[in-house]
Amino acid sequence: MRYFIITKKQIMVTLSVIVAVALTAGFTLNVFAKQNRRLPIYCVQNDAKKIAISFDAAWGNDDTGTLIDILANYNVKATFFVVAEWVDKYPESVKQLSDAGHQIQNHSSTHPHMPKLSKEQMIEELKNCNEKIAKITGQTPTLFRCPFGDYNNAVVETVENLDMYTIQWDVDSRDWQESATVETITNYVVNKVKDGSIVLFHNDADNTPAALPGILEQLIAKGYTFELISNLIYKENYHIDHAGMQIPNTETASEITSSMTSSAE
Repeated sequence: MRYFIITKKQIMVTLSVIVAVALTAGFTLNVFAKQNRRLPIYCVQNDAKKIAISFDAAWGNDDTGTLIDILANYNVKATFFVVAEWVDKYPESVKQLSDAGHQIQNHSSTHPHMPKLSKEQMIEELKNCNEKIAKITGQTPTLFRCPFGDYNNAVVETVENLDMYTIQWDVDSRDWQESATVETITNYVVNKVKDGSIVLFHNDADNTPAALPGILEQLIAKGYTFELISNLIYKENYHIDHAGMQIPNTETASEITSSMTSSAE
C-alpha cells in the first residue's frame, strides 16, 4: 500500500490555485454580464453643446400651463414623458403641450415597476399609452422612459422590439425631493450639464417653475442649445457605453467612406 504525504506548502499552493481560478471565473462572468447588460440612453456624445430637457408627468397638473409659458419665453422645446392615466385625466394639457411644439412621449400606462411585469404586460403598458397619446397628438411616441428609472434587459429589449428607444437621463434636477429649493435645483442642473446631456424635471414639482427660468438663462449664456430628445439621439449606427452614453459608430462611417473610395477607384 502506498501513502501520499501532502506537505503544508503543497496544500497552500493548491488552495492558492483554487482561489485564483475562482476569482478569474468570477471576474470573467462579471465582465460577461456587464457586456451583455442592455442600457437605456442616458446622454449622447456630441461636441455641439446640444442638450435636451425633459419632464415626467404622472400625477398632478397644477404647473403644466406655467411651464409651457416659461419654455415659450425662452423659445425652448422640451420632451414630456406622460403616463396614460395622466393623459386620461388631462387630455387638454396633452394637446396644449403638443400644440406648443413640445414632444409627448411614453412613460407607461399605470407607472409600474416594469421589470416586475411579464413581456406581455410590458407590451400592453407601452401600446396602451402610445395609442392614447396618438389619439390626441396624431403622433405615435418613439421614446419610452421607465417609471422610477427601473429597467432590466427584458424591458430594454421589449421597447426595442416595438421600434422605440429607452431614454434615461444623466442630470437629475432632484426637483422631486422634499428638500429641493430653487437654489439647489438650479445649481445642481447648471453644474452637471455637459454636451449631450438629458435633464430630468417633473411637471408638478413644487419649485420647478421658479427654478426653470434661471436654469435656462444660465445654460443659454453658456452657449447651450435645446433639442427634442428624438432629435438629439442617434437613430442608427451607434453603441451605448457602460455609462449609458450613446456614441456614433465612427468605424462604421470609416468603413462606408473606404467602401465608397474603393468603388470609385
